[in-house]
Amino acid sequence: MEKFGKSQSVLRTEDNRFLTGSGTYIDDSTPPASLFAYFFRSQVAHAKIANLNVDDAKKAAGVYGVFTAEDLEKNGVKNDLVGVTVKNRDGTDGACPKRPLLAEKRVRFVGEPIVLVVADSIPNAKDAAELIEIDYDDLPVSIDLAVGENTIHPEAPGNVAFEWDLGDKSKTDAVFKNADQVVSMEVYNNRVIANSMEPRGCYAQWDNERLHLSFSGQGVWVHKRFASEILGLQVEQIRVTNPDVGGGFGMKAMGYPEEFVVSFAAIKLKQPVRWMSERTEAMLSDNAGRDLKHFAELAFDTANKIVGYRVNTFCNLGAYNSRFGQNIQTGLFSKVLMGVYDVQNTYLNVLGIYTNTTQVDAYRGAGRPEAIYLLERIMDRAARELKVDPLELRRINFIKKDNFPYQSSTGEMIDVGDFDRVLTAAEISADIKGFQRRKKESEAKGRLRGLGLCYYIESILGDPSEEAKVVFEDDDDVKIFVGTQSNGQGHETVFAQFLSDQTGIPTEKITVVQGDSDLIPNGGGTGGSRSVTVQNNATLAAVEKVIQAFSRYLSEKLEVDVEDIEFDDISFRINGSNYSPNMLEVAKMASEDHRFDLLKHSAKAILDARSFPNGAHFAEVEVDPETGFVQVLRYSVVDDFGNLINPMLAEGQVHGGVAQGIGQALYENVVYDQEGQLLTATFMDYGIPRAQDLPYYKFETECVPSTANIMGMKGCGEAGTVGALAAVANAVQDALWGIGIKQVDMPFTSKKIWSMINSGNLAAE
Repeated sequence: MEKFGKSQSVLRTEDNRFLTGSGTYIDDSTPPASLFAYFFRSQVAHAKIANLNVDDAKKAAGVYGVFTAEDLEKNGVKNDLVGVTVKNRDGTDGACPKRPLLAEKRVRFVGEPIVLVVADSIPNAKDAAELIEIDYDDLPVSIDLAVGENTIHPEAPGNVAFEWDLGDKSKTDAVFKNADQVVSMEVYNNRVIANSMEPRGCYAQWDNERLHLSFSGQGVWVHKRFASEILGLQVEQIRVTNPDVGGGFGMKAMGYPEEFVVSFAAIKLKQPVRWMSERTEAMLSDNAGRDLKHFAELAFDTANKIVGYRVNTFCNLGAYNSRFGQNIQTGLFSKVLMGVYDVQNTYLNVLGIYTNTTQVDAYRGAGRPEAIYLLERIMDRAARELKVDPLELRRINFIKKDNFPYQSSTGEMIDVGDFDRVLTAAEISADIKGFQRRKKESEAKGRLRGLGLCYYIESILGDPSEEAKVVFEDDDDVKIFVGTQSNGQGHETVFAQFLSDQTGIPTEKITVVQGDSDLIPNGGGTGGSRSVTVQNNATLAAVEKVIQAFSRYLSEKLEVDVEDIEFDDISFRINGSNYSPNMLEVAKMASEDHRFDLLKHSAKAILDARSFPNGAHFAEVEVDPETGFVQVLRYSVVDDFGNLINPMLAEGQVHGGVAQGIGQALYENVVYDQEGQLLTATFMDYGIPRAQDLPYYKFETECVPSTANIMGMKGCGEAGTVGALAAVANAVQDALWGIGIKQVDMPFTSKKIWSMINSGNLAAE
């Protein structure tokens, strides 16, 4: 394909500073003499605030300010963080209760911020917080994922935030009524905490005219708009920046109360204010992920062809609407509802439930891992009940290669795919033929071995538009300004590599600039695996502008027709001449001629359609019946990511995604008691995968270039997690099926598995 990167596995340039301690994160970049912010948070899950007295805290040593919801109101701050809502089945809007930045009269989850204390040090701020007097009138707590009697918001009777559906229910019901066989399954997808390496943090600075808000996040423009709306400032008065970001996974993509309350404090006190979350504080206040339960059904004909799919879902929103919480398990979930299978009769019904817990929002994959996990679990169950090989059942139902472009039952137009080819490659890569031998070897050691498959597909989401600006500097260096934001993906390397591929400019001469609303007027941030595909589409448009402008300039300077000038990705060629200047040489000539208008070029580009990465994950696990311990021994992936710029970075993204999937499947689980207290608030109680828990991955690709963008690329950032959940779960189910255990749900902890083996039933933790 013309003008596409060379697919070279280039080492990440940003790792030099990260690995030598030279990264600039929030705690490294706060202004000198910043004051320290500490949030006094609710210690109960549901209560009226009967009394709140902060007088003694204000008088404490080192304290500069103590702020409550009343202070926000007095100063004209909009004490409400609004989330996106969906439409109910009847066309009305989903519930939109007020989500205060600081609690007003009532608290609804443990960890909800009530008071901000600002002092000259964190110890002094904490000491002052100890002096805050608060009395609660307890209210009934609801943590169950079900319609309930203990109302959390008057706007949501029974705690139902919305009832949303998609599909033709009557037609789908009729298909099920006439089906040859129906397979049904209940599936729970456990709640997890993102636990980014760097917790959330921010600082704010006010210079009497403008606010500078810097935070650890995934883009700056949403926060700029929110800060304007909440603080009552003009957007021109606000600069928002992201420094280096130590992990996000979707959790850092949206606004949180702390960033805007800290900004208010900086304006009020006329001094810079900084805040950094502690780990337990993060576990109490960060948006969680997943947490939903389903009842799913597949209808089959006599040839084992799926003719219908029905899903009923309860999804946990937490105490309030987070930014995208209502949309994650509805619109985003539905994008890949039927996965890679050719089925048009589908119906999805979703109830969103408020509970007295932390908000739930996007977590690596945002709706797509949840949909694929459910679908691939019930596909595995169907293969067992129909007594069909799991691979064969999938092949029977794949969308065939010749049927693309294919419109799914939920309206997605999938441009290309060759699922059978990818699965065949994965079958060979995973050595499926050797599994029975490996299983016997495990049995000889008294272990149970299981094999699990997940065939996933993603719909790449996020803003389809992006802007890029290329600037030639006096010292032959080049800057490219991008609207995305790296939080560990290696953007600085891949964006420079792509620009180098298109222009011949050495990568060491290219600097990637990101995360500054003053330098980059618009951008979509990072999320939904959009960054490389969308941003590089804009880069192509910017490069085309450079080529056209430089060609016209050379035409004038050399007195030749512009049609006689060509650019071959390295240098300009002039017909009938041996003269072939490269881009940097032309830029230098333009600078010497004072043609500074030629040194800056911007372009905005919009992708007309989504891309659909897909692939097959095979996991093999071994279960020790004596202890219940589950170990992932082998893991093989074959992905179709289309064309790749840097295969090594793509593989790294898959490795990280699979690690998070294995973590959720085996170790991670958020637990609240009936009073709404978080019992997994430290790493002593909340399990995350370590290096010793993970196998060596085998990663390969089968390229089916996307037609949705000129580069033929498909996003890869979340694919590992999307495939890993069901692959591991199906492997555990396979290991246990032979001893009579027919239903297992994540997480597959030793205690749970041991209890199931010894009781014959699924034991609750």
